[in-house]
This record gives sequence, C-alpha cells and structure tokens, in this order.
Amino acid sequence: MAQLLQIHEPGQTPAPHETDSPVAVGIDLGTTNSVVAVAEDGAINVVRDENDKALVPSVVAYAADGSAIVGELARRLLLDRPEMVVSSIKRLMGRGLEDVKSLAGTLPYDVEPASDSGSGMVRLAVAGYTRTPVEVSAEILKALKERVEDHLGSSVDRAVVTVPAYFDDAARSATKDAARLAGLEVLRLVNEPTAAALAYGLDEGAEGIYAVYDLGGGTFDISLLRMEKGVFQVLATGGDAALGGDDFDNAIAEFFLADRRARFGDEHLNSSDAKVALMSARLAKECLTKQKTGEWSIEANDKTSLHVLNRTRLEKLIAPYVDRTIKLCRDALADAGVTTEDINGVVLVGGSTRVPLVRRRVSELFGREPLADINPDEVVAVGAALQAKALTVGSDMLLLDVTPLSLGLETMGGIVDKIVPRNTPIPVARAQEFTTYHDGQTAISIHVLQGEREMVDQCRSLAHFELHGIPPMVAGAARIRVTFAVDADGLLTVSAREHSTGKEQHVEVKPSYGLSEDEMARMLYDSMQHAGDDMTRRLLAETRVEAKRVINAVEAAMAADGDLLDDQERAAIGKAVGIVESTIAGNDRGAVSAAVEGLEHATKEFAERRMDRGIRRALRGHDVREFDEPTATTGEAGGE
Repeated sequence: MAQLLQIHEPGQTPAPHETDSPVAVGIDLGTTNSVVAVAEDGAINVVRDENDKALVPSVVAYAADGSAIVGELARRLLLDRPEMVVSSIKRLMGRGLEDVKSLAGTLPYDVEPASDSGSGMVRLAVAGYTRTPVEVSAEILKALKERVEDHLGSSVDRAVVTVPAYFDDAARSATKDAARLAGLEVLRLVNEPTAAALAYGLDEGAEGIYAVYDLGGGTFDISLLRMEKGVFQVLATGGDAALGGDDFDNAIAEFFLADRRARFGDEHLNSSDAKVALMSARLAKECLTKQKTGEWSIEANDKTSLHVLNRTRLEKLIAPYVDRTIKLCRDALADAGVTTEDINGVVLVGGSTRVPLVRRRVSELFGREPLADINPDEVVAVGAALQAKALTVGSDMLLLDVTPLSLGLETMGGIVDKIVPRNTPIPVARAQEFTTYHDGQTAISIHVLQGEREMVDQCRSLAHFELHGIPPMVAGAARIRVTFAVDADGLLTVSAREHSTGKEQHVEVKPSYGLSEDEMARMLYDSMQHAGDDMTRRLLAETRVEAKRVINAVEAAMAADGDLLDDQERAAIGKAVGIVESTIAGNDRGAVSAAVEGLEHATKEFAERRMDRGIRRALRGHDVREFDEPTATTGEAGGE
C-alpha cells in the first residue's frame, strides 16, 4: 500500500521525538563545569541558581551510604574530604585502563579495571564503592535536570547534549548511557564547537568561514565552519580528547610539589593529597589570569607549604600544551584547504580560553582578535538549547556536522580499509563490496575499527560480527556489500549483505569501553528504584506479564509434546508453574523473576528433547550427507 509524505512549511517542522513534554533543554556537560539552557518565550535562557550562578561544577561527592552531592558543595569537600570526591570525570568517558595510563599527569582519584565485565571500562574506587565514569556523569546530568525542572516547574526528559568534537564512538556512547541513567532522552549529540557556532551564527547573523577554538578543562577542539543563510557546514574538525585546562593544573601542581619536596622531602603523596595540590594549582591559574603574581598553600601530611608563582613562570609551564593546540589548529586548516586569511572570525569557547597566553597565541595565529561576545562558559549550552528548540519546535536552520575520526574495517594482513573518512558530513551511509579469500568459504568475519592509522593494532577496535550462509564458491566469486551508517549523533551501525542469497547481518556498534547491556540494565534498575512508587509498580507489572508469557509457553509445549515426560518430570514442572503463579499474585518482583528462572531450569531437559524430536522430523526421508557443506572460514574482509 502506498504511503503519503507529510510535508510542512519551513520553520514548522514537528517534533521528531514527540512526547507529552514539549520542553527540551541544551546541556553542556563539561570537564570542569556544566551548564543547562532552555528556550523560553522566544529566547534562550541559561538556567541559574539562587545566587545567579550558571556554572555547576562537574564534581561529585559521595557519602558513606552511596548517595551523591553534585556541584559547589562537592567542590568544597575536595579540601576537607578529597577521598570522597570525583572531579574531571569527563576525561575517562569511554576509556579503558590502558588509555588512562597514557593520560599525562596524576589523576585525582584511584582507578581500577573492571573485574567482572568484558567491557574494559575503568572503575573509580571512591567512598568504599566502585563506580564507572558513566555513573558519575549521570549524577551531574541529574543535577542539571533537577535545576531546570525547578526553574520551569515541570518535568524535563529530553535534551541535546554536547560532546567534544574529537570524542570517539566509545565516549559518545558512554555519554548517551549517562543521559539514560539520568532519565534523559538524547535528541542529538552535538559537537561543542558546532554548538558554539550555532549560538554566534544565529545571534550575530554571521556569514563566512569561522574557526571555533574550544579549550575546556579536559578536552580541546578546533572546528572550521562555513555559515551561510542558516546553513552550518563543518568543513573540518580536529583536537585532542585528553588536552585541556586540567593539564595546566597538573603542570602547576607538579611545580608546587617539586618545590615542596625540595623543602620537606615528601617523595610520595596519596591521591587525596594530590587533589589538594590540584585545587591550589587551579586557584593559582585562575588568579593569575587577572593578577601578575601570588602565593598559594598546600597542606598535606600535617605540613603546610607556601609557594610563589608569577604569570611569566606560569606561561612557561603551560606553553607546551598551548603549542599543541596551535599545531592542531594548523592541521585543521590544512584539512579544510583554507588559510588563516580565509577566516572571517574566531570564536573562543571554554573557561581555559580566559588564560592570557591562550588568547595571545590564538590572536597571533589567526591575525585577529577572537570573538568573546558570549560568555565562553555558557556559549555551548546556548547553542545546544537552540538545537533542542530546532528539533522540537522547528527551525529554518540546517546543521551539517562531520565525523571526527575515520571508520573502517580489517582486511587481510591486518590492514584497515577506511569506509568513512574523517571530516565526512553526517548523517552518512557509505558502502563497499568485499569478497571471499578461500574456495568454498561460507562465512566472513567483520572487524570494525576507528582511527587514522593504517594497521589494525594502531586503531581502536569497535565491534566484531560474522555473516554466515554464503554459498560455497571459488575464492573471489562471492560479493559481500558492507555498509557503514553514521547517524546525526556520530554513532555507527554496520551491516553486511551477501548479494546472491540476500543473507544479511548488522550490528549497532557498542564500543569496547561502553557499558555492557547487563550493566546498563542493572544501573537503570538502580536509578528507577529512586524514581518513585509509580516506576516500581510499572516494573512489577512488566515482570508479571513476562512470567505469564513463560507459563503459557510451557503449557503449550506440554500440550504438544507431553508424551516426552514421565509422571515425576510432569509433576516437577507443574510444581514450578504453581510457584510462578503464586509469586505473580504477590508484590515481590525479585521473587517472580526467581520463580521464572526455576521454571526455566525445570523445563531445560524437556526443551532439549523437543528440539531433538524436531530435528528427527526434519531429517525424516533424507540422508544426512545431503546437508553437509564446507567448513566456514574467515573472509578476506577480516581474515587471519
């Protein structure tokens, strides 16, 4: 039956994620601070607290009972109870233990690998518990959600969340997982520089090519965008997901600690003392943005030391990191095929752009003073809120973002064949055909990778899956079409299809350092327990429905093949069914689930006998040799 297209006038596009709540917010989930903004009465408002502060420190303190405190109070606790506090968690989003080891500086918390999961995601040991970066980030998002709900007087469950342009697939997935735990549906993940450009482009009516220099607490991004008549096209993006103001803080802290060791001989400080040193270093950096010199103290091991630092010495300490950002800017210009003379303006984003050395170096590179009309701490959230408004209410604006890293797959010899090159506009779908390597090959292994290097061991592994059912042919005869589809959030789906049979397999890429589905289910259940009685009742109802479905399936199987059971086995299954039925009448969801597991265990052998009977029926009148086929081997697109 033919389907009709629903066509709307420009600016009147209906909400693609329509729910009962018409409000969607923009969230800048930052390394040091986070901000939330919302569209109200035709304007974008940054939501502030009772003290008129927009910034929510991205700091989480945990009490002994596991409850969390987020924001300014948590940041104050860094000095008094540093072992209970987590900061700069964004730097660990989507990272494994080996990635963390490569980060420069000392992390202000103890990190350990997962011991009970194959995800590879690191855990933080804090307040007697272990928590993932996703769980910590979810607490920050919950605090932002509560702030905007208090401001609006109504619930909010949808958001546009910004991420660094150079966040890879693992970090983007981790960010979406954190939002889910916080009770937020992510309408779109928008690159932070792009969000800043949206804010400037719509507020200032900008046209031409603009550079967005985004230096936050833990990440650096540079994006080049062409803005023309409401169309925002990202020409190139670059950066480093482990470069930012935290590195400035680490350099200053090391300077202070070297001075302290020279006087007191403190060779080793624990993670709590390191947090104290980092707090003093951050304060020194902020003060020296406005003043020439100062003195700061570090209290550790029952000793207090005073340390003098001036702006000249500070700039020498941080110069290597600023130089790295300038090199990345030059690389992005080369990728886009433009020069500094082609740039119409430079937008500064992120609190670290307040550092005088940063502003000087940016001005020298681009030959012009950067734009700073909008508060650099708030501009990203403003842009995110504009995008949220466009996705819910409608807009004449068109956003054309790009994928920051190349996506490809493994071919014979451990070589990476890039399917979607970096800086490709998204959303995008790209396909490429592959063939088999061995005669009679009936399966092919697909290994999905991300990165710019040429060999598999130099790139990040994202996923593995297999395509079976390829007709046995001579090597090179089969045609397997592999399609990479990247959505507007920069997240990837890969599919493989064999031409002659139509056999197809696909996978929504869940990166190695994302949470496993079991972990997500557990965390979601934990968060739902605190969402109120309504959610608890809903979960119980869903469990009862599933339990009844299992009972119906067992009864249908016994009616069809009950002769496979003896009286004792029939009685055991009947008893297990009775237990499930009795728990359904109660209010204990765990008891219902346990009873269902007991029923499944009681029927396991029965299910195996039914399968054997089914196979015998299928083979009746045939010779087993009719079903023989060559053994599946690994294909050229992922061979050994």
